[in-house]
Amino acid sequence: MTLDELRRHLDELDQQLLQIIAQRQAASREIARVKRATGYPTRDYAREREVIVGARSRAESIGVSADVAETVVRLLIRSSLTTQEQASVAAHGSGSGRRALVIGGAGKMGAWFTAFLTSQGFDVEVADPKAAAAGVNGIADWRQSALTHDFIVVAAPLGATNMILQQLAQLKPRGVVFDLGSLKSPLRAGLTALRSAGVAVTSLHPMFGPDTELLSGRHVIFIDLGDAAALEQARALFAPTMAEQAVMGLDEHDRLIAYVLGLSHALNIAFFTALAESGESAPRLVRLSSTTFDAQFDIASNVAAESPELYYEIQHLNDFGAESLDALARAVEAVRSAVSAGDQERFTALMRQGYEYVKGRRESAARRV
Repeated sequence: MTLDELRRHLDELDQQLLQIIAQRQAASREIARVKRATGYPTRDYAREREVIVGARSRAESIGVSADVAETVVRLLIRSSLTTQEQASVAAHGSGSGRRALVIGGAGKMGAWFTAFLTSQGFDVEVADPKAAAAGVNGIADWRQSALTHDFIVVAAPLGATNMILQQLAQLKPRGVVFDLGSLKSPLRAGLTALRSAGVAVTSLHPMFGPDTELLSGRHVIFIDLGDAAALEQARALFAPTMAEQAVMGLDEHDRLIAYVLGLSHALNIAFFTALAESGESAPRLVRLSSTTFDAQFDIASNVAAESPELYYEIQHLNDFGAESLDALARAVEAVRSAVSAGDQERFTALMRQGYEYVKGRRESAARRV
């Protein structure tokens, strides 16, 4: 065969592959329907493992890389789960006949929540000055609304959110009010005002970004503000999904977030700051990079592209933020002093302590996958 003929043959194979994927997606939708009808959970880890192990075995028998086969199958599983989860959310229809207001609905997470609630059948109203520019039907100012919704979601920046919560407390809407703030310390006054006013209120922290499609393996944190009914209604919104839910108090949330977000952000900011001030260009270092450097550089690159204003708020506005920054400073000094003093025993102890600390999560992940 000529080169052109081989290329045409490859194109035909690609088309066949895409058609097979489309058929697999259709089968996934049918599986989702059967699972809903029988009460079977959307995700079955044992079945996933069976599929992956089988794909690796079959790949090796026909001369295909087992790693390539596993990568492809994992992508297909993820796509199928996304299809099944979306079908489950839509079929659940918990929002049918109910209304929701998303304040800040033209923003990134606001838009995600707008789509999420719409998929459940809610009649969603967006209140955002940028609504028209974003092509979203809604109003510019939430105060123009009658506030007769079943849910009011505040998806505004932290500073604005606290003010909105306090204003809502004065207006006393009848529906459940919750925010999506990544910190709760700056919102304490607004949340307390709502509770004191007798408004049904709770607070959410979705631990994922606005580009997320599949909620399997993702976490949503719910803050218990003492209103059990409001908390359960908010949690019920995620019942049809595979998101993992965690419930905790406001102070506990911010102390943990100081490590989960604050520490990880600070570490990466310190990493790219050290590189930027080293005098060495990024292209040169990347050409000499190792696997560890590449992985860390990729994470730091993502952090560098985020909003400096938001990341500053996460560091500065958390009542417990200094705790994780102090821990980071102590850890860096421990490494520096061990190396400077030639103390191999101390350095080894730090490494072993870290290995023991992360081992539990690695073993848990291995059991699940």
